[in-house]
Amino acid sequence: MRAVPFEPLDPGMYRELVRRALAEDFGWGDVTTETIIDRDQKANAIILAKSPCVLAGLDIASEAFRQLDPSVAVVMHFKDGDRCEPGTVVAEYRGHSAGLLTAERTALNFLQRLCGIATITRQFVDAAAGRIVVLDTRKTTPLLRALEKYAVRAGGGVNHRSGLDEGILIKDNHVRLAGGVVTAVTRMRKANREMPTEVEAQSLEQVDEALQAGAEIILLDNLSTSDIIEAVGRCRGLAKTEISGGVTLSRMPELAATGADFVSVGALTHSAPAADLSFEIEPA
Repeated sequence: MRAVPFEPLDPGMYRELVRRALAEDFGWGDVTTETIIDRDQKANAIILAKSPCVLAGLDIASEAFRQLDPSVAVVMHFKDGDRCEPGTVVAEYRGHSAGLLTAERTALNFLQRLCGIATITRQFVDAAAGRIVVLDTRKTTPLLRALEKYAVRAGGGVNHRSGLDEGILIKDNHVRLAGGVVTAVTRMRKANREMPTEVEAQSLEQVDEALQAGAEIILLDNLSTSDIIEAVGRCRGLAKTEISGGVTLSRMPELAATGADFVSVGALTHSAPAADLSFEIEPA
């Protein structure tokens, strides 16, 4: 896991994604807008929050408008990571009506998705109350991982692995194929990888095996709360502990009180509901 500083994404991380998303929507042309809107007409538009949310993806949404109208003027009233209440004007745009209309859905699709992730992440972080670190997982939308993990950071969460090359995690399937926890960890340690070795344990017996083999982090997978507390006690001073599986918002206070170091939550990215934001436009 990496405590990556929260800072704006490099446009190189999303510019091509936005271009491809616009092309997907545009097809052979925006037949409605091209037919009824004068290409020289100007308009003023706003993005409006319609539900409580934490913002993420404002620069990405604005990139969609800029790609279709490089002269568009953008005024941000908030920044990513800020909380917004319903009725809040998040950003204003002034530019060519056609470009604003054609880019609207692509901009909102990115923004609503990323704000949804940031919002649910903040809920889990608030429920943790500083007693346990909230991590994301690799359960992300294909090709959108960098953006979705950025949204987790906007919500106050911490990124786990961004890819398979960023950390050692020996999971249950590795253990079965290797012939056991001790064998899997021993092979990894002999390879002298310059990363902490994390091992998934699905029972207290596997916790003991992982400790015996020298694992630095134990992933407590789908253990009961009582077993988590026991495992944390066994690992204290020997390995860090991460809770995974069956993690819900309602369980967070209970899990945070176990003494574990981390809790990973796949729902941050695979089940986050989209934030409710709208795009309102008027003639200039």
